[in-house]
Amino acid sequence: MREGNLGDSIQMFRFLTDSNPLSPLSCAFFLITAFVGSGIAHTLWLRSKMSRRFAIPLDGGLTFRQRRILGDNKTVRGLMVIIPGTGCSFYLLGIFTNLNPGLFEGVWALSPASFGLLGLIAGVGFMLGELPNSFIKRQLGILPGEAAEGLLKKVVFVVIDRVDSLLGMLLAISLAVPTPWQVWMYVILSGPFIHWFFSYMLFILKVKGRAA
Repeated sequence: MREGNLGDSIQMFRFLTDSNPLSPLSCAFFLITAFVGSGIAHTLWLRSKMSRRFAIPLDGGLTFRQRRILGDNKTVRGLMVIIPGTGCSFYLLGIFTNLNPGLFEGVWALSPASFGLLGLIAGVGFMLGELPNSFIKRQLGILPGEAAEGLLKKVVFVVIDRVDSLLGMLLAISLAVPTPWQVWMYVILSGPFIHWFFSYMLFILKVKGRAA
């Protein structure tokens, strides 16, 4: 039964599947659907003129080994929508799931408020997952928005660019709720195509310098 409230959700997260077997496919579909929703909001926000006021680099211009830590592409405006947007997306899907249990049958047995909290956790993990990749690129002399030189580096970073945020999100989710390995597999296999679509849309809208 889908009960609970925000106050006790953290303690209950990891015990929910004892009486509610999870469907990895349903959980992965829930995550992908939620991030498509927040991705749309994120794309519209980055395209808006208002968001440009918050194009403040997260690294504050600081350097390591005389190279920027993250670069100008990682800004405050990126954090402003994707995290609360993912929380709202999880919350709304949580409402539909509780009203229509068959919609995502086999997902985590959480209340809408707890789904919202899980969404915030997922959004934080998603954003944090990109930062190590950006740091390594800057230290290798790869400029923000530019592709790596050399075939091997280019292939490696294309793959990492597609999965880094997904891995961060999945790790954050796994720390909060039971997450079968199949969920990781489904999300990692399908997520890069969705990631590429939104990156391409940002390129078309001239928010990004390249579709990657």
